[in-house]
Amino acid sequence: MRKAELASIVIGLALLGGVFSWMVTAPYLGNTGLSRVPGVILGGDIAEVPSDFTSLNESVRGPLLMKQSGFPPFVNYLSWVGTSEGVITATRPDGGLWAQRVRDRGGNGWLRIGEETYEMEAFEIHGDERIAMMEQWASKSGRTLDEPLYEGSEPLRDWEVFFWKPRS
Repeated sequence: MRKAELASIVIGLALLGGVFSWMVTAPYLGNTGLSRVPGVILGGDIAEVPSDFTSLNESVRGPLLMKQSGFPPFVNYLSWVGTSEGVITATRPDGGLWAQRVRDRGGNGWLRIGEETYEMEAFEIHGDERIAMMEQWASKSGRTLDEPLYEGSEPLRDWEVFFWKPRS
């Protein structure tokens, strides 16, 4: 193999490795294209779980970061609302990766809210309790249960709800 061919292969592999590393080390905010690619680094400072998460609703704007135990160690952005007992998250009923992983592998994971990271456990919520939690989530996002979050999305009433409690 000539030096030029070898150099081309090495440069190509380096570029491919760089793009792959870039894709998996930082979660992207959004819902299209590369924005759907999760990262693997959660960051934040491990903190003691607060006795009441409602104060975080006003002090921390934007989504939280979630990382579940196990492999692959993907980090995802989640919309949320804090309650006195834990944190409500919701997702479209589209068979998304993180919701399916909670169902299949259990809910152990970490939530990063602002600069603090908490050890939590997720539980899927069903029935009337799901609607009540979804109303809180919808209220924080400035919507009603009968309107979609964005064009092409299901009404919020149909979304899946997960409640995160401190790990015991």
